[in-house]
Amino acid sequence: MEYRTKKVSGVGKKTDFTDTRHLTPDTRFMNQQFTPNNSLPREAPVPEEIATFSPEVEAEMERHLAKYPVKRSAILPLMFIVQRERGYLDPPGVAYLADRLGVRVTDIWEVATFYTMINTQPVGKYHLQICKTLSCKIMGEPQITERACQQLGIQPGETTPDGLFSVSLVECLGSCGTAPMMQIGFDFHENLTTQQVDELIVRCRNGQLSNGVR
Repeated sequence: MEYRTKKVSGVGKKTDFTDTRHLTPDTRFMNQQFTPNNSLPREAPVPEEIATFSPEVEAEMERHLAKYPVKRSAILPLMFIVQRERGYLDPPGVAYLADRLGVRVTDIWEVATFYTMINTQPVGKYHLQICKTLSCKIMGEPQITERACQQLGIQPGETTPDGLFSVSLVECLGSCGTAPMMQIGFDFHENLTTQQVDELIVRCRNGQLSNGVR
């Protein structure tokens, strides 16, 4: 097979990346999807329902948008707001974000499925995210997970029938020096023992811990 190379001229010249005249139609479409504030492409499947929010929540989102010169950059803070208000990032919430940020629905899903703190399925009010990686595994994660699941009557990846608790095993949460640990909402609970797991569950049932989401 013969391979050919094309000589590139103009090295060192400033390139105008907004000039798309040299692109093929397909390539031009791919380039435009990353242009700030572009409208949703017709090809993007959009759910029939788009989430709505109160004026107060809309104002909160607007404050975040004002921090960034490109609206797309506000994707994570707005995701957390949608998740807080709706319990998880559901399809109508995704459609809202795509419309508000001027990106494709798939762009929202790509980010949402990368971060474990963004829930794309319903979770309990209190989400016990137990670190399963090396330091925590060595320091007693299996016992912590077993105790939590035993107390709640569920397995990792499940939610209690009353919708109060979910348990997940997650990758490193960056607290290796205080292993084993878990995250509930935005709070870390470190150097855990099985007795402390029991106490955390009781405090959640009594409404004494923040769930960080709703």
